[in-house]
Amino acid sequence: MLSIIIPSYNEEENVTNTANVVVGIMEQNQIDFELIFINDGSTDNTWEKLKELSHNDKRIISINFSRNFGKESAIYAGLANVSGDCAVLMDCDLQHPPETIVEMYSIWKNNDVDVVEGIKADRGKEKKAYRGFAKLFYKLIHKASGIDMADSSDFKLLDRKVVESLNAMPERLTFFRALSSWVGFKTEKVYFEVAERHSGESKFTIGTLIKYAFSSITSFTNLPMQIVTGCGVVIFLLALIMGVNTLYNYITGNSDAGFTTVILLILLTSSILMVSLGIIGYYLSKIYDEIKHRPRFIIRDIENSKRDKK
Repeated sequence: MLSIIIPSYNEEENVTNTANVVVGIMEQNQIDFELIFINDGSTDNTWEKLKELSHNDKRIISINFSRNFGKESAIYAGLANVSGDCAVLMDCDLQHPPETIVEMYSIWKNNDVDVVEGIKADRGKEKKAYRGFAKLFYKLIHKASGIDMADSSDFKLLDRKVVESLNAMPERLTFFRALSSWVGFKTEKVYFEVAERHSGESKFTIGTLIKYAFSSITSFTNLPMQIVTGCGVVIFLLALIMGVNTLYNYITGNSDAGFTTVILLILLTSSILMVSLGIIGYYLSKIYDEIKHRPRFIIRDIENSKRDKK
């Protein structure tokens, strides 16, 4: 059986159409499936729409969070509740074409493959600033971890053993796109064209993307800490050069008052120290969040849960 996980946040305009399209394609290709929607604390009528869908079709499971926990938590809530032999994660706006799921499923079923990863043949109609920041983000991840995620997405099929490996990870601060590659396993790629949204607007803005990127980088790599160390080395070398220069001028009798140099040095070192302390503090806050062992998400309601089926 194939489990299809669809995180949803304020998607009242999309959930019904998405469910109908996906169910139709699965039935047309005679694939045994379940559809798992996760309502990530939506403030519109998304949950009411999902309850109606689950009431009309027992193959549609709807999970309702107690509040908004974010897409990463929604992904792991879906993974924790799958019953299938494999699972696919896709967006609710149909920008991940459901037809590609059939191709992914066929590759998984007929080959010795554990992960079928959807790779963007193009990034669709994205803003230049968004596209540029995404490229920079993936370059940083690749440099820090060695995992190339350029044009990758959350749109991928995972074998049951991969799902169980991800569920077994105790960490609370996760980055699914990187962790699903980090666990290894045999992987096959499928290329897809990013479709236009059926309706509504993307919930990702430049601000939320920057916040998500920084959180993901610090959750998965220690690159920012290495940057702090690099800045310290650069400042030390700069101080050494200027120290030698100052001693030389003093010995030769050419030393000046040098107030401008001193002020610039103080401003430079102070700013780097403050930025460094900020980065270290951010990592400490991440450690603090981890050691509290709070759950990744809290489920308020489930429609058509496993208990309902028994």
